[in-house]
Amino acid sequence: MKANELRDLSAAELNTRKKDETDALQKLRFNRAVAGQVENPAKYRHHKREIARLNTVLREKNGQ
Repeated sequence: MKANELRDLSAAELNTRKKDETDALQKLRFNRAVAGQVENPAKYRHHKREIARLNTVLREKNGQ
């Protein structure tokens, strides 16, 4: 999701999306530790960037 689209969401929705992205990243890391490899390693980058976008928009909304 683009940052412009994220700015339209409420803080509660952003926190929910952030939790979902963090959980997805944690599952990828766990699967890599157990299985030794993952299907698509580019998903790490996608989830990490999405979390960073969410953090940025949350900071903007909180006025920090």
